[in-house]
Amino acid sequence: MSVEISLRLPESSFSILKIKPDDFAKEMLMAATVKWYEMELISQSKAAELAGLSRQQFMEALYRFNVSPYQLTIQELQQECIND
Repeated sequence: MSVEISLRLPESSFSILKIKPDDFAKEMLMAATVKWYEMELISQSKAAELAGLSRQQFMEALYRFNVSPYQLTIQELQQECIND
């Protein structure tokens, strides 16, 4: 099941990224899911699902947005390596 959401945007909004309204909406959703992932509000798999992508495609989007696919700090990763 899905829900459709309508947004009112100035027509000039689409010229900002030089894309069509449908592509603009997809890009907004992508940016939102990447940001929510970066803020650790959702997992990679949930973000990919929300964006309508495979997990691999979502990881490629993270790269495009310059967001790390890892949600661990260096200290947390080091601690995990020590504990294993």
